[in-house]
Amino acid sequence: MRKNRHVQENSGCGGRLSRLAILHAVEPAKACDAEVKVIYVADDIDAQLEVAYIDHDDLLRNMVAYGKSVLDPSGRMLEAAGVRYSLGLLDKPAANGRIAETILAEAVQSNADLIVLGAHGRRGFMRAVMGGVAQQIVRQSNKPVLLIRGGPESE
Repeated sequence: MRKNRHVQENSGCGGRLSRLAILHAVEPAKACDAEVKVIYVADDIDAQLEVAYIDHDDLLRNMVAYGKSVLDPSGRMLEAAGVRYSLGLLDKPAANGRIAETILAEAVQSNADLIVLGAHGRRGFMRAVMGGVAQQIVRQSNKPVLLIRGGPESE
């Protein structure tokens, strides 16, 4: 009998949207006696740093620290709900700027049955500028995706 797993992604969306996505992952996980794997992907933005005067190592340390600050409360929420969980901090995407592909690869590697992720609900120019990780995952995934839309107030 295989172990059911859900992958809950927190990349770049701490706070209210992460909590909302975790809350939505709890019930299916309980119903299936599944383990929830919560991941945070720190985006490696080397290409954008070449034109800016930013210390890449310092930025990466800050992103990893932020990832931990998002993952720790997620673990506490799942523990309080009585759900088995694991936490994963990926300090670099599979390829520069490829957050969606990294999440999908993690879901395959983890043998996930479901991907749960929050979406900011950006539209128009902001979506073009900020990208659509959730949209990419929904389009490319061969696994079910539970998309929790937070709307612009979750940013």
